[in-house]
Amino acid sequence: MSRDNHIVEKEAAMHDEFKPADTAVSQDLEFLNNLPEDVKKQAVRKVDYRLMPMLVLLYLVAYLDKTNIANAKIEGMVKDLGMSGVEYNVAVSVFFITFVLAEVPSNMILHVFKRPSLYIGAIVTVWGIIMTLTGIVHNYAGLIAIRIFLGLFEAGFLPGAILIISKWYLPNETQTRIAILYTSAATGGAFSGLLAFAIAKLDGFAGLQGWRWIFILEGIFTVAIGIGCFFFLVDTPALSSKWLTPDQIRYLEARQNVRRLSSPNEFRDKHFDKKSVLSVIGDWKMYLLIFANWSNAVPNYAMKFAMPQVIKGMGYTSSNAQLLTIPPYMIGAFSAFGFSFFADRITWRAPFILAPQCCLIVAFSILFTKSADVTNNVPLCYFGICLACFGMYPILPGVNAWNVANTPSPTKRAVSIGFLVCVGNIGGLIGSYIYLDSEAPSYPTGYGTSFGFAAAGIIAVIVLETSLKRLNKKKELLNEDDIRQQYTDAELDEMGEKSPLFKYAL
Repeated sequence: MSRDNHIVEKEAAMHDEFKPADTAVSQDLEFLNNLPEDVKKQAVRKVDYRLMPMLVLLYLVAYLDKTNIANAKIEGMVKDLGMSGVEYNVAVSVFFITFVLAEVPSNMILHVFKRPSLYIGAIVTVWGIIMTLTGIVHNYAGLIAIRIFLGLFEAGFLPGAILIISKWYLPNETQTRIAILYTSAATGGAFSGLLAFAIAKLDGFAGLQGWRWIFILEGIFTVAIGIGCFFFLVDTPALSSKWLTPDQIRYLEARQNVRRLSSPNEFRDKHFDKKSVLSVIGDWKMYLLIFANWSNAVPNYAMKFAMPQVIKGMGYTSSNAQLLTIPPYMIGAFSAFGFSFFADRITWRAPFILAPQCCLIVAFSILFTKSADVTNNVPLCYFGICLACFGMYPILPGVNAWNVANTPSPTKRAVSIGFLVCVGNIGGLIGSYIYLDSEAPSYPTGYGTSFGFAAAGIIAVIVLETSLKRLNKKKELLNEDDIRQQYTDAELDEMGEKSPLFKYAL
């Protein structure tokens, strides 16, 4: 961690512009250089202990509430509501319509909130209430309405959590923290199977089917977590005097101030305007990141909604199928953290995205070729599912950390995080339709589509890495003194990552 804590000071030593005329920034830089290393480590460690557990818990309930419809399906929901297999796919997919549309506006709102805990707490509480009401729907139309509203309120959490992380941590610290956050999705997958297995035993209690209790109890749990968010989700260093010392507060604020105001790699924050949004939409790099993101989103969401049914098709009972979803998700959790830890240590994103993507290619090749005769290839097909989870979960932390590191403007960063997550989640809409009941147990559309998006993601990462290297080489040929004579600080500020002084993170 010490290397990351010194990132601001190291850059300061490398660039003359780190001796700013701005008195406040000069004082911040002097404070950073003189502060003992143990105080810096303790400050970051305290943030880890106070911020990350709450975000992990929130993402866990977000995952459970988004995907527990798959657990309810094999416990009889489709039959009880008189639905067809296609109608189930529609019920899964409508969630993503409002989910995708609301993510960018939600992040723009969160960016201007002085207390993120109030906004996040409110949306979590509301979606928890909606989840609870899912347990009392009586027809297909009611389920569709519930899923639409669930997507609307759940949309703001993941991009919001990434934005919050980017405000507390330096770029070289973000991927590991995003991975810690995202491992709760994998852990949630394991937990959801175990929880559904236990809750389904309430079948018949109070005259309700077991699948209804899955929604009701998990919804009540979410409401409780949402209310707790108002009290336990930390907001900003300035509002954290109860658990941070004055020096720790100043350290966390000063390193962000120096990074934003003094570094050639960071620029001044400003209010949202049309130009910020258009800048994100018109950025070609964003679309390569989206394809990289889809290499996770399409197969991952598809697998989330289909895994219990796929494993049941191997010849297991519903209860055993729920339990057998646990190991693949646990493997995904360890994989996400491991790849992200080394990516942050080495400060190189691409290899730690490409390697998991290659695992996806192998996994879906196995499943595509062997699942038609799944009963005679159960161990191999189950290994394919485990390998797919091993490959899927490291991708999202890597892609999002890469985006954060290469978006210097805090305003554009807030929009770009929301946009990347938003368009990435269109993968969930696609994934909702690729595992068709009529194609069981071979699921050629599901496995083939997942293979295709993994391959496209590999191409996107290679193109982006190569392009950024080429752009950095061009910038290295320029003389900094000449650049500063040609452009004012305001003009360099306005250029953002296009500034000749900005070096892209690889």
